[in-house]
Amino acid sequence: MTEPKDKKTLEAPHRRLEATPPRFVEKAAVIGYKSMAAALIHLPTGLTVPVIGAINQLSYLFWPTKRRFSDANFGRVMGLPPEHPRVRRMALRAYREYAHYMVEIMRLPELPAEEVSKLILGDGVDRIAAAFEAQGKSMIICAGHVGNNEAVAAGVAWRGFPANVVADDSAFPEIFEILRKNREDWGVHVVPWRNLRELFSILRKKQMLALLVDWGYRPDGIPVKLFGAWTTLPAGPAVLAAKTGAIIAFMEVRRTKDGTFEVRSEDAFTVPSSKPADLQRATQKIADALERTVARAPAQWYSFKPMWPATDEEAAELEQRANEMLAGKPLASGGKPSGDAPSGDAPAGDPA
Repeated sequence: MTEPKDKKTLEAPHRRLEATPPRFVEKAAVIGYKSMAAALIHLPTGLTVPVIGAINQLSYLFWPTKRRFSDANFGRVMGLPPEHPRVRRMALRAYREYAHYMVEIMRLPELPAEEVSKLILGDGVDRIAAAFEAQGKSMIICAGHVGNNEAVAAGVAWRGFPANVVADDSAFPEIFEILRKNREDWGVHVVPWRNLRELFSILRKKQMLALLVDWGYRPDGIPVKLFGAWTTLPAGPAVLAAKTGAIIAFMEVRRTKDGTFEVRSEDAFTVPSSKPADLQRATQKIADALERTVARAPAQWYSFKPMWPATDEEAAELEQRANEMLAGKPLASGGKPSGDAPSGDAPAGDPA
């Protein structure tokens, strides 16, 4: 199995620029992360969450680009114009809620996986485990940036299942290494998103692989409808499942008022082939599950990048592409219809 020759197809979906941050920026980020983590371990949540939440809300209010993206996303979810007051209130709630996630991501590593697993409610993990054991196949677990997937990954690993997650190691390698070690201590194996060979190896060994699917709109993804509007999701989950025979399950995580996490999972499904129609149908199933997840807890959706195309013309092109895929028109690399069918290794999808 060889890697794709076109390295651009491997660009992290949330990475819009080729340049990496200067070394001093990376060092400052590492020092800031470690200092904040050390402080949050000792400070009460009742103090830290409101403070960080207020800072997050200020970034929304005083960063016009971020505010525009967030308003557009929540406007789609709520079926309202981006400038509607209810949309603005929802965006502010989401930025405040994101503070819970920031505190958790730094405090949870101090707990053993067994303790973290006690924070998980609902039958979602049991359903995933049952489907994994019953099928006897590898499993791709898809999820969105909702609630806190870190806690669930720890709970899955603590139960003895081979848990692997894909993560981006290209922007701040030292912070990636800190997070990698935290997850490995729980028994969760972290795979750098560019390591396609290992991703295929994991799935061929019939293990679990987690992928987040809502890093932001990319025109070269697979066209789907999300909250009634055309956009794209990454091809990775469907393509990997088709090539390896893995089953796909969507997992929903929602934070409750007492700091626990309610977990649900959708019924697992397979992708019959790498034909465009099968890839589009599978990715649409993932989009439908993501929509249900976000609709149940919109304030806990932390995808603050554009999730839909900026123009009606581009949306119309996506609809046309979807229809062409369903009609059986072959795809070129990047998910766009052309005269050639996909071949070789495909991008693994978005990093978790």
